[in-house]
Amino acid sequence: MLRHLGLLLPLVAAGCGLWFAPAGAQTAPPPRGADKAPDAIRPLLGAWELEQVGASRSCTVTLGVEETPQGRQVRFPATCRRALPVLSDVQTWNISPNGRPQLRDAAGKVVIAFDERTPDAGFQGKGTDGKQYALASKDHPRSARRPTQNTAERTATAAQRPTTVDPASAPAPDTLPGRYAVMRQQNREACRITLSATPVSADGRAPAAFEGTCQDTGLTIFDPVGWRYSGGRLTLVARKGHGVDLVFENSQWRRDPAVGAPLLLRKLAP
Repeated sequence: MLRHLGLLLPLVAAGCGLWFAPAGAQTAPPPRGADKAPDAIRPLLGAWELEQVGASRSCTVTLGVEETPQGRQVRFPATCRRALPVLSDVQTWNISPNGRPQLRDAAGKVVIAFDERTPDAGFQGKGTDGKQYALASKDHPRSARRPTQNTAERTATAAQRPTTVDPASAPAPDTLPGRYAVMRQQNREACRITLSATPVSADGRAPAAFEGTCQDTGLTIFDPVGWRYSGGRLTLVARKGHGVDLVFENSQWRRDPAVGAPLLLRKLAP
């Protein structure tokens, strides 16, 4: 039986299972959501071997990404509380100001503070029971930190965020009705649109319509039939009910966030 290939051999020591696995044994992947977690905790997420220093006692604990009132979720087998009684108080985990993991109780009080790094990319610290504990990564997979973005990537990321608008410095609402040149590129008119002042619907939307035929396929499909203005943001409303936001910059309106096909509106003289 013990020589059977692929078999995991549990040896019970001090009330906790110590597992030996053959080469190539699979380990649990990082917890769900680890790839989207904050950079500060990403390298810490997943399974770790918690060991009492100088004793043959260890258990696998998993640092999760899910938030709790006092930190984030931590998981371990119930038998671990017999092998490592200090775990009886552990309900959550978080990081210290210097980025080290801490196991905490339900009230947020630190039970084990891992203040020291170890040569094997793990941590060591003291528990409230006065004993030393080590947190070893072993072969458990980790989520790497996101690579530092270059200038082009930072610019692209910023473009995907809505622009903060100061309503006090935005155009006054009564200046918006009128005729506009619609452009995909600067100074290259695709068609024209009229934003009317009345009638205004219950949801604050006023009529909008192309002047004549629009040759731009995307705009024709969008088919704007209304507009509204709030907080310094102009919204064109499509016939199907969805909208596109625009902000005022350099004497014209531009699509915001700046994702997808560009869209510019420049007001025409009366």
